[in-house]
Amino acid sequence: MKKIILFLLVWSAVYATKISDVANIVGVRENQIIGYSLVVGLNKTGDGTTSKFTLQSISNMLKAMNIDMNPIDIKSKNVAAVVVTAKLGSFSRQGDKFDVLVSSIGDAKSLEGGTLLMTPLKGVDGKIYALAQGALSIGGKNSRGAGSESHATAGLVFDGGIVEREITIDLYNQEFVTLSLKESNFKNSVSVQKSINTFYSTQVAVALDPRTIKLKKPQDKSMTEFLAQIQDIDMDYAPNELIIINERTGTIIAGIAIEVKPIIMTHGDITIKIKEQTNLSQPPGAIVIDKDLVIGLNENEIYIKDGTTTVANLVRSLQKLGATPKDIISILEAMKSAGSITAELKVI
Repeated sequence: MKKIILFLLVWSAVYATKISDVANIVGVRENQIIGYSLVVGLNKTGDGTTSKFTLQSISNMLKAMNIDMNPIDIKSKNVAAVVVTAKLGSFSRQGDKFDVLVSSIGDAKSLEGGTLLMTPLKGVDGKIYALAQGALSIGGKNSRGAGSESHATAGLVFDGGIVEREITIDLYNQEFVTLSLKESNFKNSVSVQKSINTFYSTQVAVALDPRTIKLKKPQDKSMTEFLAQIQDIDMDYAPNELIIINERTGTIIAGIAIEVKPIIMTHGDITIKIKEQTNLSQPPGAIVIDKDLVIGLNENEIYIKDGTTTVANLVRSLQKLGATPKDIISILEAMKSAGSITAELKVI
């Protein structure tokens, strides 16, 4: 039987953290860029003749070098058409280098040993912001046994990209700046406001909504100094209760203190009983796991004392019964629908 993995993240309802851990500065971010190109130098593992766009691209490249070649006359298997993607970091300057990801879009068997030709990388506005070129690194063979060939159709060109156009962000002359919380939360938004205003002993921050905090720079500081201080300020942070489920791997991640409200439900041959009671029911033949958890007769019933029931010990008891990952995920989803679990349930 496939085992389920339960990660218990232990935290209190509120804990201290730095503002930089929970909030971003609006406008200071990475930008996605993309380009199309060819990878050459492959050992007969490139695109076949069915990838017409690859043949046309080779013909266009040769034509730019004053070599007129009809696409139907090209038989090379050492070339592959690829899409090149990368992230242009905030405040990147001309000449800065960065890694680029190269992915095959044809029927190439492998990009191993290939070299990416010069590729213009464009932003969403269609402008060229960088160029990329260089030897691909596959990062190891994905073999299916001794002596089998690699089938890597994506790879990296380390420091293969170079910035040609800068994305201007004028922070220095700004008087106001905005913080955006990574997760919407009224309590955290007010906590950021309170922490900043307490630090400066004046009204510097205003929480506009559960995610947005507007800041005004003090007169005696530059914006860079101001933001450096802001990011280092401690605040009281209340994390959103969240249960993350990966259906493919059977992994469940949940806070250890997430409670389950009283409910009686049946899933297959498993019955779960959670109800208000002073003394935990212990029917004949019951297996006592601990003072708050009992597995009933024939090992098909779970009794958990109300007020002590959490997702953590519920999943632990379901494991004791031999429930499959699919069963446990279905039970948690049903409890969420019934209102027994109030935490957000996120399936990935």
